[in-house]
Amino acid sequence: MSPTLRRTALAAALVLPATLLSGCSLVQGGGSCDGSGAAHKNLAAQSVLSSPPDGATDPANYRGVGVSTGCDDDSPGPAWLHADRVYAFTGTRRAVVDHYARVAAAQGWRRDPVSRADATCWTRTADGRHLVLAVDFQLDAWSPAPDPGKGIGYEVTVGSNADGSDALASCTD
Repeated sequence: MSPTLRRTALAAALVLPATLLSGCSLVQGGGSCDGSGAAHKNLAAQSVLSSPPDGATDPANYRGVGVSTGCDDDSPGPAWLHADRVYAFTGTRRAVVDHYARVAAAQGWRRDPVSRADATCWTRTADGRHLVLAVDFQLDAWSPAPDPGKGIGYEVTVGSNADGSDALASCTD
Protein backbone atom coordinates (compact mmCIF):
# COMPACT_ATOMS: atom_id res chain seq x y z
CA MET A 1 0.00 0.00 0.00
CA SER A 2 1.41 3.43 -0.92
CA PRO A 3 2.08 5.98 1.87
CA THR A 4 -0.59 8.34 0.46
CA LEU A 5 -3.22 5.61 0.34
CA ARG A 6 -2.24 4.47 3.84
CA ARG A 7 -2.67 8.05 5.23
CA THR A 8 -6.07 8.37 3.50
CA ALA A 9 -7.23 5.01 4.86
CA LEU A 10 -6.04 5.95 8.37
CA ALA A 11 -7.88 9.28 8.26
CA ALA A 12 -11.07 7.56 7.11
CA ALA A 13 -10.71 4.92 9.80
CA LEU A 14 -10.43 7.63 12.47
CA VAL A 15 -13.09 10.05 11.17
CA LEU A 16 -15.92 7.57 10.60
CA PRO A 17 -16.00 6.11 14.15
CA ALA A 18 -15.60 9.58 15.69
CA THR A 19 -18.47 10.85 13.58
CA LEU A 20 -20.71 7.93 14.50
CA LEU A 21 -19.89 8.16 18.21
CA SER A 22 -20.54 11.91 18.34
CA GLY A 23 -24.03 11.53 16.86
CA CYS A 24 -23.06 13.65 13.86
CA SER A 25 -23.77 12.70 10.31
CA LEU A 26 -21.46 12.85 7.35
CA VAL A 27 -24.50 13.96 5.36
CA GLN A 28 -25.42 17.47 6.47
CA GLY A 29 -28.64 19.37 6.05
CA GLY A 30 -28.63 22.54 4.02
CA GLY A 31 -27.69 24.90 6.82
CA SER A 32 -26.06 25.17 10.17
CA CYS A 33 -27.19 26.35 13.58
CA ASP A 34 -23.68 27.50 14.47
CA GLY A 35 -23.54 31.11 15.62
CA SER A 36 -27.32 31.51 15.88
CA GLY A 37 -27.43 32.55 19.55
CA ALA A 38 -28.12 36.24 18.91
CA ALA A 39 -30.84 35.42 16.38
CA HIS A 40 -32.47 33.06 18.91
CA LYS A 41 -32.50 35.84 21.52
CA ASN A 42 -34.11 38.22 19.03
CA LEU A 43 -36.78 35.67 18.12
CA ALA A 44 -37.52 34.92 21.79
CA ALA A 45 -37.87 38.64 22.47
CA GLN A 46 -40.68 39.09 19.93
CA SER A 47 -43.50 40.56 22.00
CA VAL A 48 -46.18 38.59 20.18
CA LEU A 49 -44.98 35.45 22.00
CA SER A 50 -46.04 36.94 25.34
CA SER A 51 -49.27 38.55 24.12
CA PRO A 52 -51.92 35.82 24.61
CA PRO A 53 -55.64 36.41 24.79
CA ASP A 54 -57.06 37.18 28.22
CA GLY A 55 -57.46 33.95 30.17
CA ALA A 56 -54.69 32.02 28.39
CA THR A 57 -52.32 30.19 30.75
CA ASP A 58 -49.45 27.72 30.66
CA PRO A 59 -50.72 24.15 30.18
CA ALA A 60 -50.94 22.25 33.48
CA ASN A 61 -47.91 20.10 32.68
CA TYR A 62 -45.75 22.99 31.31
CA ARG A 63 -45.71 25.43 34.22
CA GLY A 64 -42.89 27.94 34.17
CA VAL A 65 -41.59 27.01 30.73
CA GLY A 66 -42.26 30.31 28.98
CA VAL A 67 -40.54 30.79 25.63
CA SER A 68 -38.30 28.02 24.35
CA THR A 69 -35.99 28.20 21.35
CA GLY A 70 -34.59 25.68 18.92
CA CYS A 71 -32.84 25.18 15.61
CA ASP A 72 -33.62 22.54 13.00
CA ASP A 73 -30.75 21.86 10.60
CA ASP A 74 -31.68 18.40 9.37
CA SER A 75 -33.36 19.25 6.09
CA PRO A 76 -32.22 20.79 2.80
CA GLY A 77 -32.06 24.55 2.71
CA PRO A 78 -31.17 26.96 5.49
CA ALA A 79 -31.41 25.86 9.11
CA TRP A 80 -34.71 26.90 10.76
CA LEU A 81 -34.54 28.93 13.99
CA HIS A 82 -37.64 29.22 16.15
CA ALA A 83 -38.93 30.58 19.45
CA ASP A 84 -42.09 28.94 20.77
CA ARG A 85 -44.64 29.42 23.53
CA VAL A 86 -47.46 27.00 24.40
CA TYR A 87 -50.73 28.14 25.96
CA ALA A 88 -53.95 26.62 27.27
CA PHE A 89 -57.11 28.60 26.58
CA THR A 90 -60.74 28.07 27.57
CA GLY A 91 -62.10 29.85 24.49
CA THR A 92 -62.33 28.78 20.88
CA ARG A 93 -59.76 28.46 18.11
CA ARG A 94 -61.52 31.31 16.31
CA ALA A 95 -61.04 33.55 19.39
CA VAL A 96 -57.31 32.69 19.44
CA VAL A 97 -56.86 33.42 15.71
CA ASP A 98 -58.88 36.65 15.94
CA HIS A 99 -56.80 37.77 18.92
CA TYR A 100 -53.47 37.14 17.17
CA ALA A 101 -54.76 38.76 13.98
CA ARG A 102 -55.28 41.99 15.96
CA VAL A 103 -51.98 41.71 17.88
CA ALA A 104 -49.98 40.80 14.78
CA ALA A 105 -51.43 43.66 12.74
CA ALA A 106 -50.64 46.13 15.52
CA GLN A 107 -47.04 44.88 15.57
CA GLY A 108 -46.51 45.12 11.79
CA TRP A 109 -47.11 41.50 10.77
CA ARG A 110 -48.87 40.72 7.45
CA ARG A 111 -51.24 37.74 7.25
CA ASP A 112 -50.07 34.97 4.95
CA PRO A 113 -52.84 34.20 2.44
CA VAL A 114 -51.74 30.54 2.20
CA SER A 115 -52.20 29.46 5.82
CA ARG A 116 -53.02 25.83 6.65
CA ALA A 117 -56.36 24.76 8.09
CA ASP A 118 -54.75 23.93 11.45
CA ALA A 119 -52.38 26.91 11.62
CA THR A 120 -52.43 30.58 10.72
CA CYS A 121 -49.33 32.52 9.67
CA TRP A 122 -48.12 36.09 9.41
CA THR A 123 -44.83 37.44 8.08
CA ARG A 124 -42.69 40.52 8.47
CA THR A 125 -39.11 41.66 8.06
CA ALA A 126 -37.17 42.95 11.07
CA ASP A 127 -33.53 44.03 10.97
CA GLY A 128 -33.17 42.49 7.50
CA ARG A 129 -34.42 39.09 8.68
CA HIS A 130 -37.62 37.54 7.27
CA LEU A 131 -39.80 36.28 10.13
CA VAL A 132 -42.78 33.96 10.24
CA LEU A 133 -45.36 34.01 13.04
CA ALA A 134 -47.53 30.91 13.32
CA VAL A 135 -50.39 29.97 15.62
CA ASP A 136 -50.78 26.20 15.53
CA PHE A 137 -53.31 23.92 17.22
CA GLN A 138 -51.72 20.57 16.33
CA LEU A 139 -49.93 19.58 19.55
CA ASP A 140 -50.70 15.84 19.62
CA ALA A 141 -47.19 14.88 18.49
CA TRP A 142 -45.57 16.67 21.43
CA SER A 143 -44.09 14.56 24.19
CA PRO A 144 -45.65 15.02 26.61
CA ALA A 145 -48.67 16.50 24.88
CA PRO A 146 -49.61 19.81 26.55
CA ASP A 147 -52.53 19.43 28.95
CA PRO A 148 -54.95 22.32 28.31
CA GLY A 149 -57.39 21.17 30.99
CA LYS A 150 -60.96 21.80 29.82
CA GLY A 151 -59.80 24.18 27.07
CA ILE A 152 -57.68 24.01 23.95
CA GLY A 153 -53.93 24.03 23.58
CA TYR A 154 -52.04 26.05 21.00
CA GLU A 155 -48.51 27.08 20.15
CA VAL A 156 -47.27 30.49 19.06
CA THR A 157 -44.01 30.37 17.08
CA VAL A 158 -41.77 33.01 15.60
CA GLY A 159 -39.29 31.51 13.20
CA SER A 160 -36.68 32.46 10.67
CA ASN A 161 -34.21 30.85 8.32
CA ALA A 162 -30.81 30.97 10.02
CA ASP A 163 -29.44 33.03 7.15
CA GLY A 164 -32.36 35.48 7.41
CA SER A 165 -33.62 34.69 3.90
CA ASP A 166 -37.28 34.65 2.88
CA ALA A 167 -39.06 32.05 5.04
CA LEU A 168 -42.59 32.26 3.60
CA ALA A 169 -42.60 28.58 2.62
CA SER A 170 -42.58 27.70 6.33
CA CYS A 171 -46.22 28.84 6.62
CA THR A 172 -47.38 26.05 4.39
CA ASP A 173 -45.12 23.22 5.62
